[in-house]
Amino acid sequence: MKKLTIFIFLAFSLSVFGQNSQLIESPKVDKRVELMSIVFRLAGNEEYNSKEMKLYTDKIIQHFTPYKNHELIQFAQKMRNENSISFDAPMSLAIFLDDNLDPLKELTDNSLDRWKKEDAIEFIKLLKKFYMDAACDSFFNDNQALYNETASRFTSVYKNLDLNWYTKFYGNEPTEKFKVVIALGNGGSCYGPSFVDSAGNKEVYAVMGVWDTDDEGMPMFDVDTYLSILIHEFNHSFVNPLLEKNKDLFQKNGEEIFEAMKQEMNAQAYGKWETVLNEALVRASVIKYYKDHHADQATIDNLYKTELQYGFLWIKELVAELEKYDSNKITYPTLESYMPKLAEAYHSYAGIVKEFDSKRPKVISIKEFENNATDVSADIKTITIHFDRPLIGAGYSINIGTKGREAFPQVEAINYSAGNKSVVMEVQLEAGKEYQFVLTGKNFKTPEGFPLKTYEVNFSTKE
Repeated sequence: MKKLTIFIFLAFSLSVFGQNSQLIESPKVDKRVELMSIVFRLAGNEEYNSKEMKLYTDKIIQHFTPYKNHELIQFAQKMRNENSISFDAPMSLAIFLDDNLDPLKELTDNSLDRWKKEDAIEFIKLLKKFYMDAACDSFFNDNQALYNETASRFTSVYKNLDLNWYTKFYGNEPTEKFKVVIALGNGGSCYGPSFVDSAGNKEVYAVMGVWDTDDEGMPMFDVDTYLSILIHEFNHSFVNPLLEKNKDLFQKNGEEIFEAMKQEMNAQAYGKWETVLNEALVRASVIKYYKDHHADQATIDNLYKTELQYGFLWIKELVAELEKYDSNKITYPTLESYMPKLAEAYHSYAGIVKEFDSKRPKVISIKEFENNATDVSADIKTITIHFDRPLIGAGYSINIGTKGREAFPQVEAINYSAGNKSVVMEVQLEAGKEYQFVLTGKNFKTPEGFPLKTYEVNFSTKE
């Protein structure tokens, strides 16, 4: 039998740009990550079906389409539907495996979020079979030069990351090994999984997607954009354990905030209060990083604006609280020691969110059908959205939802009704099709500036 091997390509040596080579590795393409991304692409997960890097994804489609009904793919679909194995969950399992796709340590029900022990064991068994059946080794070897060039191109981003800031800010000497992995098929999705081995050594990953290419189809990495994401993902490795240790302190206010912002957060795949509070602290830490690195005020203002648009309405107050902590390191040498104070601050944040939520415009109805209807006529030519109060009537913000671009209706025109309490979308629909779109507060606002409460529209047309 052909030996099962997966080599991890390193583009260049581990000592780079003055960073501590014991703590950080050079960017690489990791075939464990590529393999898991390919599997869940075949399983139909929207977040793993980007085509931004067409040069590469076309090769995936050509090589792996004959195996889309493989028993592994069917099991992956089952895991997605029953256990929400999507987004970061496949990446977490990828880094839990060694080069031969064996677990790096014993699996338990608590080893991986959303993966039950017996499910992970079955998945790994089928993954090994798929690797052989689909000639994955051949595919990866054929793309070795592409992987090396991709990692090399990421250098301009990587060399700008200040790892020393993390030690200074969080107050902990890093013991982790930092790893930057470029995931060519992941499009705009980035993840920050981590792995702790049996000896307690921790590896922290920033799995970076690729969403921009040059005229030849090769990946391009805008430094400002990718650096911000890299900063974000590495913050997760410090932040996530902090809330896990202090859940009881944050739960009441966290649940209140999540309830008020559920639509915005669900639209971003943040389905529970713990995830939302982790994201908020990470995003606030990113802004603190930029402030500590003397970013200009326009950059800081834009960061605040972006987070407010995503629904993190307490972001300014949270950053201010982090600055209080950072200026009082004698009393609070680590952010972990400051968590009780941060929990106290969240009492006021919940009030901020609830008050803001009461002032936001909201969708009250759709004229042509009820939301989530499954029997909509494909002959309708308009979708009319009614709001509970007048909007400013300038601009629109209607986004693709989690079901992807294919579920977004063909829109011919968009207009406001008289009085700006309704918006009319002129559409062309197909029979027997599922549709989805999301209205956000980016441009749908009141004259006072309050953004629309995010509203997801789902419907299906009759055959």
